[in-house]
Amino acid sequence: MAEVLIDTNILVYAHQPAEKAKYMAALRTLEHLLESGSGRLSAQILGEFVSATTRGRNPILTIKEALDQATRFAEALPVLDTTRLIVLEAGRGVLRHGMSYYDAQIWASARLNQIPTIFTEDFEHARRVEGVQFLNPLLPTFDLAPWS
Repeated sequence: MAEVLIDTNILVYAHQPAEKAKYMAALRTLEHLLESGSGRLSAQILGEFVSATTRGRNPILTIKEALDQATRFAEALPVLDTTRLIVLEAGRGVLRHGMSYYDAQIWASARLNQIPTIFTEDFEHARRVEGVQFLNPLLPTFDLAPWS
């Protein structure tokens, strides 16, 4: 079973039924990773989820709903800590690969925890950076079977 780091955007789309295709794909992805036991989160991703779903004029969730959901995610999936080594490796990712800092921090979390795949919408599908591959499970043709 290959482990997969789940990026914030997958969690957020699973709470946006107005984006029907992405909503359904995100729900399928999360259900699949929960059932297979291969999904992973980071503390950063949980924080970003709370922020992304509660900000703006029309937040997706109330702060209580977002915290309740973040708690459920944290209880259902292993959560990786953000360490000083991850912060420093993220900085190297910014310098060497031109990533934004917070994207680099997600990459560094996967890399230093030996997680070979990140499910995200934010990178070019199938891009590989130093052994970590970025895949977009929201694409209509995406096959979840290899992560069973």
